Amino acid sequence: MMQEQHVQPNNTRSLPNLPISTIWLISFGFLGVQMAFSLQSSNMGRIFQTIGADPHTLGFFFILPPLAGLIVQPLVGYFSDRTWHPKLGRRIPYLLVGAIVAVIVMCLLPNAGSFGFSATAALTFGAITILFMDVSSNVAMQPFKMMVGDMVNEKQKGFAYSIQSFLSNSGAVLASIFPFVLTLIGISNTAPKGVVPQSVVISFYAGAVILIVCSLFTIMKVKEYPPAEYAAYHGITNVEGKQKSGVFTLLRKAPKIFWTISLVQLFCWMGFQYLWTYGTGAVADNVWNTLDPSSPAYQEAGNWFGILSAVQSIAAVLWSLVLSRVPNSKHKPAYALSLLLGGIGFGSIFFVHNQALLVVSFILIGIAWAAMMTFPFTMLTNALSGENMGMYLGLFNGSICLPQIIASCISFALFPALGSSMPAMILLSGISLVVGALAVSIIKIKK
Repeated sequence: MMQEQHVQPNNTRSLPNLPISTIWLISFGFLGVQMAFSLQSSNMGRIFQTIGADPHTLGFFFILPPLAGLIVQPLVGYFSDRTWHPKLGRRIPYLLVGAIVAVIVMCLLPNAGSFGFSATAALTFGAITILFMDVSSNVAMQPFKMMVGDMVNEKQKGFAYSIQSFLSNSGAVLASIFPFVLTLIGISNTAPKGVVPQSVVISFYAGAVILIVCSLFTIMKVKEYPPAEYAAYHGITNVEGKQKSGVFTLLRKAPKIFWTISLVQLFCWMGFQYLWTYGTGAVADNVWNTLDPSSPAYQEAGNWFGILSAVQSIAAVLWSLVLSRVPNSKHKPAYALSLLLGGIGFGSIFFVHNQALLVVSFILIGIAWAAMMTFPFTMLTNALSGENMGMYLGLFNGSICLPQIIASCISFALFPALGSSMPAMILLSGISLVVGALAVSIIKIKK
């Protein structure tokens, strides 16, 4: 049974240095959760166009996932801040429920075109399924970020989020190469019109298995600090622990860095939203000279986009290891440089018509992704006290979700204005990331 935590008075103590193995275990389940997200993001455009979506309305389907995250993650933060289960802890109960639901939905999404529905019904089923998938994935993902904020001290926090980025991108690598590898071993990469190929369907099944296995490692091996110990480490008094702060009160009291990082996030996540929406189509158009989702050439382009997404993730894995060694005083320049390189990578996709050269573009994009997964959370959690940590991280997720919603909404006007060109939308992503790199200068790091 979930119980509201009752904080007892205690002397404030500093968070201890954790063993490296514990830091890894705190984030290990993130590998599986990110694999689910990467399967979703790298295949959504392909799935929905395959089952009949018009490219001009594709942005609609990409509004639903960030909308789910915008609502769900603050709720997870709010309730988990006030939860304590004697065996499972504070954040892990939400991780467990989210992982179970995500596994179920991952088995349904790629089959949206296989139940004999009409194109409209299949698209509706797919939209509802992707909404539930993102709700459950958000419920499962947020506890990993929160546990780092709860349990890791300032000295180790940059390393901890770098490890989380490393595991996250390792999961993304697996997710991205699965359809390509399955095709190589003989699994069909084509299907009747309106049906998703088996190479994609089986990839989702494999991702569901890995998600639950990885999450179980964290659930079984990590023990969160009980309420009194947590309060002592974070300097929460008995009176503070009983205070109830609403969303608007917390936003009003949020440190300035909360807002400055959110501005940088606005430009970064708008850029990546267009990559996920139009990336497959841009590669198919520029390299394979097709925009017909039912053609073998388009499905081949979809597989290559998966390989490019894997290249992005491998680059992010390696760059995460570099970033883990960057001292706190150098976080801002490393953040800005990474985003600038990512902007160059995005912009180059518009001009590149060679399959192999796109690898360089996605290496640069991976560098930006690694920085986005590391620096914002490190900078923010170092500026927060332990009180309402989960709620603040849930609210900060708005800086990830709102830009995606904004990008999808304005795409209905931008896409036709840019000649219905998917490569042009990716060029716009590059410009957006360069602006984000310039905006890093306004961040003032403060403990």
